[in-house]
Amino acid sequence: MKKILFLPLFRMQSGHHQVAEALMDMLKKHTSGVTLKKVDLLSYTSNSLEKMITTGYLKWIRYAPETYNLAYKNLFYVSLPKERSFKWYQHIFLKKMEQLIAEEKPDLIVCTHGFPSYLLSQLKIKGKCNIPIINVYTDFFINNVWGSKGIDFHFLPTQELKEKLIIKNQIPKHSMMVTGIPVHEEITKRARGLKNADRPKILISGGNSGLGGILNLEDELKKSTDCDYFVLCGNNKKLYDAIDTWNLAHINPLPYISSRSEMNKLYEEVDAIVTKPGGVTISEALRKRLPIFVHSMLPGQEEINLQYLKDHKLVFELNHNLSFEKQILSILKDHKKMDQWDISIESYQREIELEKPERMVEVMKLILNLKQASKPSYLTNQSKVIYS
Repeated sequence: MKKILFLPLFRMQSGHHQVAEALMDMLKKHTSGVTLKKVDLLSYTSNSLEKMITTGYLKWIRYAPETYNLAYKNLFYVSLPKERSFKWYQHIFLKKMEQLIAEEKPDLIVCTHGFPSYLLSQLKIKGKCNIPIINVYTDFFINNVWGSKGIDFHFLPTQELKEKLIIKNQIPKHSMMVTGIPVHEEITKRARGLKNADRPKILISGGNSGLGGILNLEDELKKSTDCDYFVLCGNNKKLYDAIDTWNLAHINPLPYISSRSEMNKLYEEVDAIVTKPGGVTISEALRKRLPIFVHSMLPGQEEINLQYLKDHKLVFELNHNLSFEKQILSILKDHKKMDQWDISIESYQREIELEKPERMVEVMKLILNLKQASKPSYLTNQSKVIYS
């Protein structure tokens, strides 16, 4: 029985966990004879340490977003040597990573966060790990935490990043495939179209952690009576209760939705989404061809994501000084703008080389040496890295 170990970071639900779970469910559906396990290295190292770091991280973003943004960009986005960034604590985590590998004995490791990838890259360089590793990126950029040396395969969000890794990191082209940010296969494709032209239905997302800024839209939402709004509150009970007390027929708070099929049905019913530029939610909306309006962003990762999305005309950024609803309606009913958005979506989706879930599974099966007979044509160029 082959074993695949998935490594996100932190216990709180995030895009790193969602991508890992999407890939795990793909494997469960399309293969057999494989054991799957997901482990957060911080909790594995120390539950109290993980709790302390998570609490500190959330408080930092909430109460000092400007300093977090500056620190993130200086430490993790510009070209700062990793040795200087992580030297003071990497020894502890390298030992824990070695211990985890020895205990789990995986045949393949999939990293959906940069820190485990960095540690595994260091172990590979030192000759202390010979297990195949896949980096699966969960944003529209790659920060310098991610390991590259010794990493066997890369599932990349965009063709642009593929070209950058070839030039900047000298990563062989045959070890990279553009998959987009993987989303659950129950999030199906659909054709774009304004289903509720007379009274559009708008999905609002981004309140799960309490940091999404949705309550900042309170006055605007109450006045926005020409659309019906569905607000995804996630586990944020404070947000759910607050909206529920408004007692407004056109605003419907929704609790955490764990079922991806239910989420897919919700996407099918609405005409647009208002959200933050988190990688997974944006990728789901792009797959559903839902017009995307950005209402707020977290500092650091989401700010950089937003810049990419705006540069490629994939989202519409809302102006907080103008009417929230009027902006949405004017864009949705502007055929020229929506046609241009369609062209941008087509361009983005054409770049994806492994879009179908079973094709990503085929790559992982090939790495595990589970693939029998001849390899599909789209995998033949990958055999060099997989069997090296």
